[in-house]
Amino acid sequence: MKLKTKLMLMLSFSAMFACKSKEESLPIIGTWQLVSAETIEKDTSFSTFNSKVKMIKIINPTHFAFMSHDISAQKDSASTAPFIAGGGEYTLVDSIYTENLEYFVDKNWENNKFTFTVKIQNDTLIQKGVEKVEKLGVDRVIIEKYIKVKK
Repeated sequence: MKLKTKLMLMLSFSAMFACKSKEESLPIIGTWQLVSAETIEKDTSFSTFNSKVKMIKIINPTHFAFMSHDISAQKDSASTAPFIAGGGEYTLVDSIYTENLEYFVDKNWENNKFTFTVKIQNDTLIQKGVEKVEKLGVDRVIIEKYIKVKK
């Protein structure tokens, strides 16, 4: 093989492996399942995790969405089964993750920003921050732990 051809092949392979998609460069991107949740209000801390409810958070390069539903054995109709969903745009700067809640089943929560410190270790995402919605009197710290859903 000529030297010029070898160099072109080497450059092509180098370029292919050097390029990373945004998904590969941001470990927060993916689907996450909630495995624990804690709330701190004033001086009181309590678990808000319910094993009868399954919640996932989906994060792509520009938006997040979360949804949860009751997974107990009850046979509710679609109109009475508990279901919660919301989403919007987010920013991530270093470990500061800010959600702009644009869509939510309760309109009183919409158009609020929630800032969290996030930490990712292997397949675990931990987010801690303040949920504050003045018009509802909500002002609390939440700590949520998610496990990455495997493809």
